[in-house]
Amino acid sequence: MNRISLIFILLLVFSNINAQDYEKIAENIMLKDSIPEMTFAIVTKDNIALKKVLGHHKISEVNEKLTANSTDYFHLGSNTKAITGFIAGYLVDNKKIQWDTKFFDIFPELKRNSNKDYYNITLADLLTHRAKIQPYTSGAEYEKLPNFKGSKQVKRAQFARYVLTLSGVGSPDHYNYSNAGYSIATTMLEKVSGKSWENLCIDLLKTRLDIDFVFGWPNRNLKDQPYGHWVENGKLVAVNPEVEYDLSLAEPAGDISMNIDNYAKFIQLNIKGLCKEDNFLKFETYSYLHTAKEEYAIGWGNYDQISEHAGSDGTFFCYVQIDRETSVGYIVMVNSGTENAQNGVYEMIEALKIK
Repeated sequence: MNRISLIFILLLVFSNINAQDYEKIAENIMLKDSIPEMTFAIVTKDNIALKKVLGHHKISEVNEKLTANSTDYFHLGSNTKAITGFIAGYLVDNKKIQWDTKFFDIFPELKRNSNKDYYNITLADLLTHRAKIQPYTSGAEYEKLPNFKGSKQVKRAQFARYVLTLSGVGSPDHYNYSNAGYSIATTMLEKVSGKSWENLCIDLLKTRLDIDFVFGWPNRNLKDQPYGHWVENGKLVAVNPEVEYDLSLAEPAGDISMNIDNYAKFIQLNIKGLCKEDNFLKFETYSYLHTAKEEYAIGWGNYDQISEHAGSDGTFFCYVQIDRETSVGYIVMVNSGTENAQNGVYEMIEALKIK
């Protein structure tokens, strides 16, 4: 069976499935795993075959009138990495930088004070987690940092310089997941473009692609938005948006929020590219983003014709999977970062794939 026939059959199947079936599955998962709000979608290159938003903005509201709606934003966490990779792909396509550009070719003045482990690291090494950069995936690592000052861009540059003085970890032959590596790569993108990462996101996503987003938590930016949730004293609680929680040093690795419509648009661009359709990027660039390396490419896990990624800051959880053989994408996002919530998301993904 050829790809076009398979996609046509899948679309027929999706259109004949009662959306209420998915709602019931989601509601059962949300009840079982204490998930206040969930949104999910099935995406093809041509349309959003299914989209739902269910639940409540806060756990304290679960016995009240539903507050969820399609305009609700969810924190993407580390799924932001695919957006930073996308920006890098755009700059490569426009000949501002190359995947094999070395960091110290752009910043020769930093080489003297940096660890020799990093002398030959490239943009691709950083974005595929092959540069041996310390991970910076836990709060404890950030607590040990110097007190950087200035704008987000300035503090990221200081962070990058500091991290490059540390010893390398792991082996370049295997990926060593690093949020800091994405911050370092971002300084390269900012240097060659003359724009901050934030302005690149605004220019490429909002202005050119009409994909809306906010930096940080939804309810730090917009009214009537979902709260993130975590466990305090054994109880699931809504996290006050004013709580001290700063992801700015690793923002390009994990600090964007989107609603389901806008995130589906972004995933759809990737599906079209993987179908060998040029759109905002060349289709060869999409292929590189998704398959540059085994296990982890650029902002995408790469396993057996599957592109996937999970993201969480501990208060939300987002998971997306693209089946590159059928050209179908599956998205589930929730406003809780607990282990139970994550398990519920994976369960929902499997239901979307099987149903």
